[in-house]
Amino acid sequence: MLSFSNISKSIDSGLRATFDATWTMVIEMVIAGVCVISLFAILGLVLVLMERKVSAWMQIRLGPNRVGPKGMLQSLADTVKLLVKEGMTPDGADKFLFNLAPFIAIIVAMLLMAPIAFAKDFQLWDMNIGVLYVSAVSSLMVISILMAGWASNNKYSLMGAMRSGAQIVSYELSAGLSILSIVVLTGSLNLNDIILSQANGWWIFKGHIPVMIAFIIFIIAVTAETNRAPFDLAEAESELTAGFHTEYSGMKFALFFLAEYVNVFIVCAIGATLFFGGWMPFHIGHWEGFNQVMDFIPSSVWFFGKTFFLIFLIMWFRWTFPRLRIDQLLNLEWKYLLPISMFNLLLVTAMAILGWYF
Repeated sequence: MLSFSNISKSIDSGLRATFDATWTMVIEMVIAGVCVISLFAILGLVLVLMERKVSAWMQIRLGPNRVGPKGMLQSLADTVKLLVKEGMTPDGADKFLFNLAPFIAIIVAMLLMAPIAFAKDFQLWDMNIGVLYVSAVSSLMVISILMAGWASNNKYSLMGAMRSGAQIVSYELSAGLSILSIVVLTGSLNLNDIILSQANGWWIFKGHIPVMIAFIIFIIAVTAETNRAPFDLAEAESELTAGFHTEYSGMKFALFFLAEYVNVFIVCAIGATLFFGGWMPFHIGHWEGFNQVMDFIPSSVWFFGKTFFLIFLIMWFRWTFPRLRIDQLLNLEWKYLLPISMFNLLLVTAMAILGWYF
């Protein structure tokens, strides 16, 4: 069966037959970079269209229906519009930092793609500290937002950036503690080891109620970390015009816009990997016949299916709940989610020591 792993192995063997080891590595890195950039472009087009169609479905309307069949090319038309728009830089802005901020946002998103296993034996970088790497690199996103808000020389941008800094730093704690619950159960920071530990069942089912609580806290925390509604205080249009990217236009605005949607994909991919087995098919104990049928579905289909289910869940949040005030947002984290996360981590640790899981 044609799969990502077979394609990657064929390319590797073909290059090794033609070039020496050094050139093979260089060419493979170039191919990987081009693939990541292409994936970014495709994700931007698909997720923006998905957002619009999901919101339309929830509000009982059609959504985009003019450009292309049933509006399927609307995202492409928006991309062309952003490409031809002039990129403006305010007179009072710090030009270097103002222009650098959107590139940092997109570079951080690219770095986060490295440890994600998109399919069986298909991963850019299989590192033994994958979970720690994701947690560390994702925290750099706040730098680009603070940089954009401060360099814009706009009080609304600065206020949005400061809100985002407080929000991301706060919710990282709950997200990190939720991730630690799975690390405690698997005993590994390697994402591949975490996936393989779910061969006889995904942790969302094997881990009982504590893991379900960890997942609920994780999905709330990453929604806040990606500045998605109802936690979009950093770009609250009714209060701050557009928040930290008020002064951005053209492709610089497009990079922030793209980074937001790619980050949503990444956090959902991490959630699918930790709680739903990543590319691992749905297995039930020793039901050999059922498990073999599940194995027939390609691993990449499992991975993207779970990831897009979580993306749909986050979009559902946006079109269901009203935006919180900044004090409500911080109260939710410090008074509720963080204490629950800490207590839940103790429960998971006790469960792991006593072996009280399937």
